[in-house]
Amino acid sequence: MKIALLTDGIYPYVMGGMQRHSFYLCKYFLQRGVEVDLYHTQWEVSEDIEALSAFTEEEKIKLRSFVIPWPQSSGLPGHYVRASYAYSCKVYKEFKMRSLDADFIYIKGFAGWKLLEEKRKGLKIAPCGIKFHGYEMYQLAPNWKVKLQHYLLRKPVKWNNMHAEYIFSYGGGISEIIENLGIERERILEFPSGVEESWVAEKRTFVSTPRRFVFLGRYERRKGIEELFSVLNNFSDTSRFEFHFIGPIPDHLQPKGDAFVFHGKVFDNQKIKEILQSSDALICPSYSEGMPNVILEAMASGLYIIGTDVGAVSAMVSEENGKLIPPANEEEIKQAIEEVLEMDDKILLQKKNNSIKKIKSGFMWPEIIKQTLNKIEKISSNSLAVS
Repeated sequence: MKIALLTDGIYPYVMGGMQRHSFYLCKYFLQRGVEVDLYHTQWEVSEDIEALSAFTEEEKIKLRSFVIPWPQSSGLPGHYVRASYAYSCKVYKEFKMRSLDADFIYIKGFAGWKLLEEKRKGLKIAPCGIKFHGYEMYQLAPNWKVKLQHYLLRKPVKWNNMHAEYIFSYGGGISEIIENLGIERERILEFPSGVEESWVAEKRTFVSTPRRFVFLGRYERRKGIEELFSVLNNFSDTSRFEFHFIGPIPDHLQPKGDAFVFHGKVFDNQKIKEILQSSDALICPSYSEGMPNVILEAMASGLYIIGTDVGAVSAMVSEENGKLIPPANEEEIKQAIEEVLEMDDKILLQKKNNSIKKIKSGFMWPEIIKQTLNKIEKISSNSLAVS
């Protein structure tokens, strides 16, 4: 089988949750013997993208890589949408010369926008499945600026969804958003994101004293970090916890005190694992999300999860292994932290280990790819039978 994978970049050449998902899709498709035509880009030159050192030599045997330069654009409102469409035109130009024989086309975000236009005009190509990750533009916005960005994205996101035969979803609230766009339920394909085996910790045998919390993510308004900092700055007794932050956070915004540890950007996965596995609870207070890698990795590390009930977070977090809270609610954040501080050690330890069990039962990449390929192969076979 041959899959054309149209992306706006893959990890580690472009950083982001969507790009990590694209990388693992490609990697595990290759490991299953699938031929992959990978269309991708690089926004900042930090790694040798032509060498594709993130893949093994064996994986690269069935991989064809096409690097498409990201278009330059102005900073005017809507620049990302315009650049994305221009990028999709470049991808299409390469695609029609290279991959018309693909058995299935997996589109990430806007990368297949022009391709879908041409298919609508009569271009004969394989079935297309599209994946927008978080559908943040249909979730709660933290301010008017983000709300404007959401508004500008809604129309093109809906158009791309309506014109692909299939829409990939993480499940949970993401599928509900997709259905509300007018997509028939039978066109929605639900597959979670996942982790590799190397992320899964041994059974947890301890809780920390004081309790150890961690936040992992970049400084971005929708991540809810302002609300978290407000809660922490007003905590009466910070000696009851340690709070670790992984990610770039401006110095002037950081809470002060011995209870707070800022690690900055950490690119070494082993270092991230060490911080996570020595912690008790992850907090993810976002306004909007898809299926955050940070939650999956924290679960695999054996952490209790405090997460806002947005996107597909409810597919990962329940009373079994954490607590769901509403977004943009400082009182709920404070109460969730207090519950962890007051929780009996044995109960907290059980919930931490439940996170590991949950990861093993449905969020491992080899099984996710197996199920995804089974569905894609069935779609491809049905398409050939009809034609």
